[in-house]
Amino acid sequence: MSTVQLIRQVRLVDGVSHTDQIRDVLVEAGQIVAIAEALDDVPAVTETIEGEGKLLFPGLVDLYSHSGEPGHEARETLASLLAAAAAGGLTRLGILPSTLPAIDHGAMVESLINHRQLLAAASPEVALPHIYPWGSLTSGVQMAALDDLATTAIVGFADDQPIANLLLVQRLLQYLHPLGKPLALWPCDRQLQAGGVAREGAFALIYGLVGAPTTSETAALAALLECIALTGTAVHLMRITTARGVELITQAKAQGLPITASTPWMHLVFSSRDLASYDPGLRLDPPLGNPEDQLALLEGVKTGVIDAIAIDHTPYTYEEKTVGFATAPPGAIGLELAWPILWQRLVVNGHWSALDLVQALSTRPARCWRQPPASLQPGQPAEMVLFDPAPSWLVTAQSLQSLALNSPYLGQTVQGRVLRRWVPLHRP
Repeated sequence: MSTVQLIRQVRLVDGVSHTDQIRDVLVEAGQIVAIAEALDDVPAVTETIEGEGKLLFPGLVDLYSHSGEPGHEARETLASLLAAAAAGGLTRLGILPSTLPAIDHGAMVESLINHRQLLAAASPEVALPHIYPWGSLTSGVQMAALDDLATTAIVGFADDQPIANLLLVQRLLQYLHPLGKPLALWPCDRQLQAGGVAREGAFALIYGLVGAPTTSETAALAALLECIALTGTAVHLMRITTARGVELITQAKAQGLPITASTPWMHLVFSSRDLASYDPGLRLDPPLGNPEDQLALLEGVKTGVIDAIAIDHTPYTYEEKTVGFATAPPGAIGLELAWPILWQRLVVNGHWSALDLVQALSTRPARCWRQPPASLQPGQPAEMVLFDPAPSWLVTAQSLQSLALNSPYLGQTVQGRVLRRWVPLHRP
């Protein structure tokens, strides 16, 4: 007997149809069957879910995050990573090739996806997200086996680190152009960054932190845009974090360059002003920008110039991260925290609409992958999340699914909880 679920009087927010309305939603056998102001004449319902005061939106898509497994299971296993992603409302999760060994051959891709399938079969009630591994662009200082990787189930090609050799970048763009897979690059000049741990400016000076100049991002971005203009290869620009970077992308899009862009969620919530605590949970790469960078990123994401918000979940052990700010490895967790915190900070406070946030964390990220985004419309697979914005919870080792605790929100109260997810059986 197929499962029939009726979600009554829920606030339905859909980025594809631009819908934000109170509706009844009928789901049968994992498919949305009907949506209406009120559904009374329905088949025998297996389960009724009261949606009043709650939010129903398409499953979230994270373009890139890190898995500790294989190679660094003390930081995060694939099981804990997927559980954290599920708790945060993710239904599609991109995994960077920063594993050990790297995701640079087909067996590694197959192993990760098969492992996810086994975990999902063992805990079907959790509705684990589907994973989308990125294949390595390089192996050391040369191209990886790109043509072989292109035949596997990778979502596209990326490296976790910037590629310093511009000639290699140009060759990669030329080689990948006909392969038809998304390509993600991080514009960053490590020589210009010169060990900076905060964006260069007044706050870096006040707090005595080594500053990374804006040009460490924008010089690399300008050079990369020139290469894209030459080759015509579509590129996703990762980890854009400066106001000038937003300006350059705005100009490039106006010129018709085939680019999309994303920024990590932490750069929308914090700036260099917040580094007075020297909390190693705020030690990020790229480093936190200045307040004017934060404002430009918020506006850029809202208008769609910056297409997507990435969670860029980067787990570390307590011992690795609990050191001095400047010497802490860069990165923070966020799969379970990004949606409720951004909802509270941006939507509840009136800066963005609910649609703005859904599009930035679900609709547009899927399109960056050249995938059809999840949509809450009759006839579509039920790939969606039920969220209750009311409950408050304390961020602790016990309340998090992630093994890692490297977050500035540890010990703080967060409002809003994902109650339920619907994930299609097969990868979208």
